[in-house]
Amino acid sequence: MDPWGLSTTALLAFVVFLILSLWMQGLKRGKLPPGPTPLPLIGNLLQLNLKNVAASFSQLAEKYGPIYTFYFGTQPVVVLHGYDILKEALIDQGDAFVDRPILALIEDVIKGKGVIASRGERWKQLRRFSLMTLRNFGMGKRSIEERVQEEAQCLVEELRKTNGQPTDPTFILGCAPCNVICSVLFRDRFKYNDEKFLYLLKLLNENFQLFNSRWTQLYNFLPAALRVYFPVKPKGLSKNIEEMKHFILERVKEHQKLLDPNNPQDFIDCYLSKMQQEKDNPQSEFDLENLIMTGVNLFGAGTETTSTTLRFGLLLILKHPEVQAKIHEEIDRVIGPNRVPSITDRQDMPYMDAVVHEMQRFIDLLPLNLPREVVRDTQFQQYVLPKGTTIFPLLSPVLNDSKEFPNPDQFDPQHFLDQNGKFKKSDHFVPFSIGKRSCLGEGLARMELFLFYTTILQNFTLKAVGDPNEINFKNDRGGFSNAPRNHQMCFLPR
Repeated sequence: MDPWGLSTTALLAFVVFLILSLWMQGLKRGKLPPGPTPLPLIGNLLQLNLKNVAASFSQLAEKYGPIYTFYFGTQPVVVLHGYDILKEALIDQGDAFVDRPILALIEDVIKGKGVIASRGERWKQLRRFSLMTLRNFGMGKRSIEERVQEEAQCLVEELRKTNGQPTDPTFILGCAPCNVICSVLFRDRFKYNDEKFLYLLKLLNENFQLFNSRWTQLYNFLPAALRVYFPVKPKGLSKNIEEMKHFILERVKEHQKLLDPNNPQDFIDCYLSKMQQEKDNPQSEFDLENLIMTGVNLFGAGTETTSTTLRFGLLLILKHPEVQAKIHEEIDRVIGPNRVPSITDRQDMPYMDAVVHEMQRFIDLLPLNLPREVVRDTQFQQYVLPKGTTIFPLLSPVLNDSKEFPNPDQFDPQHFLDQNGKFKKSDHFVPFSIGKRSCLGEGLARMELFLFYTTILQNFTLKAVGDPNEINFKNDRGGFSNAPRNHQMCFLPR
């Protein structure tokens, strides 16, 4: 044999041996739960159906149980499937499961700033402050509820302009929650035709699509050597984030000139006041970079998710006219045609409350949840999860648990009503996740959904364009996030 050929063969054999050795060492790391046998380099990716990732994980759970290990390339991910295992991890042992993993694309763009992707002490400080500020939002003379009520009325006026003609409400339903975030952050709202506002919406929409694409999710978990072959465009996402940061920075500068620490009017005022209070604290995480990225986080998490839920929910009402009739009856009886709906009406409107809950359960907006990471070597059941292990605490299996929600594939508000027609809570209602890392804006989102839906249906009867029975949600569900296709509908004044 040619000596060069022999050398090449020996070299290749050595490389293969090295890869397999490193791979086996990785498999022995800690005492991870069992799972499907991974292949070198690509792990279990061949067992993942990118058109329905949640279903792929559920099929594996049937074989391996409620906790198992799945390999994204060389990276092990521990999958939690079902309410009991989620509760045990995220609530009973919540302190150990509180970090976010360092994902490639997120780290490149966000660099650990803000409240959603941050870790450790930074996350604790920003989370505590943001929760307190949003919960106690008696800022200036207007509460968050008043801001949502105002935007709900503006939304109705925009829908009136359609004159009952077929219209795709996607854009209008995106404007409303975005304006709520604008009002919360810097006390102003925009007209729906404002150029800066339209550009902001464009950036938010593009970012949502990029963050939630299947390729982006895979890119985050693959080895660096394989990422170069994937069709994601981190530079486009990075550019959009920089544009959003600039948008928010302009408003921060305006607030700095007019700041009255004794009379904060919005989130930015509160944050700048906190910066002043902690200026001599070297451990403080309250700086401009974290303020700007927290603002980006609030826009990203609070606009597309709420607008997508609104669109999906209106389509569900179109498909189920008997539900719309019951909602109209309850609105007419409790609120009437003229009074502005209030969040206190929710306690007297169990059917509407059940419908909103069932919408979120059925939509299953983020079936995989946002990933977690264990902060230390953790004994969990009979396993040992090494520090830094990525966790996928799935939401979809909980929201679609047939024992808790009979016929979970059916949209049925009775899932949240008792035999007397009273609202019935469920621990399995987890669209905002659970535990210490649950959605920061849950309270705001729930308020928005109730007030927006109630205000729309107080003023309009929804009419389908074509046969409502032909509205099909199967093709709109199954990816890393679920969103409906664009549909036209008619808003007929009542």
